[in-house]
Amino acid sequence: MTGPGGVPYAVGTVPVDGGDLTVGVWGDHGPLLVAAHGITSSHVAWTLVGERLGVDHRLVAADLRGRGRSRDLPGPYGMERHADDLAAVIGAYGGGPVVVLGHSMGGFVAVALARRHPRLVERLVLVDGGPPLPAPAGIDAVADEATIADAVRQTIGPAFARLAMTFPDREAYRDLWRAHPSFVDWTDAVTAYVDYDLVGEPPELRPACRPEAAVRDARDTYALPGVVPAPVGVPAVFLRAERGMLDQPDQPFYAEGHAAHWLPGTTEVTVPGVNHYTITLGPAGAAAVVAAARG
Repeated sequence: MTGPGGVPYAVGTVPVDGGDLTVGVWGDHGPLLVAAHGITSSHVAWTLVGERLGVDHRLVAADLRGRGRSRDLPGPYGMERHADDLAAVIGAYGGGPVVVLGHSMGGFVAVALARRHPRLVERLVLVDGGPPLPAPAGIDAVADEATIADAVRQTIGPAFARLAMTFPDREAYRDLWRAHPSFVDWTDAVTAYVDYDLVGEPPELRPACRPEAAVRDARDTYALPGVVPAPVGVPAVFLRAERGMLDQPDQPFYAEGHAAHWLPGTTEVTVPGVNHYTITLGPAGAAAVVAAARG
């Protein structure tokens, strides 16, 4: 099929440990790029980026294990597991090395991929994610799932709370996201992102992301005791959203200099006027990501 921008778009699968991983593919020729989404998200978060890159690249974005149409793939979860899944995606679409994009938690997946499979990765584009986050009080290597879940809830707010909710119809789910402060500017790309997220049947539609996957994966995103700054191992650029998870102008998800400290050698660039979501789901953010991907 063809997307709104006239770029070919298709949904496919890649065999991985335990079953098939779902991927979205924009473009049908040119250099391969591979992308990973955030902690409760799906490949549709890359729609605007894919429509722009797909004119002369192939962007393959995965529904990570436990999310989207890959929600039924079994655990264990964790960054290394996701990295191995992305290595299988790269192999299925012709092999590397490739440019890897990662948004939010997907940035951590991209870093893990570069460290575990360096021959598959040319360089990284880390989009407001990848450097270890400050560990909340009470979070350590042996913290239980309830403690981790509370930390995730405090970090991403309504995006995590929705995973325990059901919705009578699609419009009710859209209304939940319309109330999110990061989506004041509602677009067709946001509608597609929200609609794809639902599974089940009315009146009990529910988000696709499995809460247990999000909780397990969150553990790998914190700067726990023993985690120290370390280079990625390949060239990397970090795109920092100027505004925060809830569009706060004074509370960005990452402070200036955080990425350069934790991932030495990484180039850090602030993208003005975007928040943690619209850095991929808004036109200005998508344009910045595309420019970085083109290098």
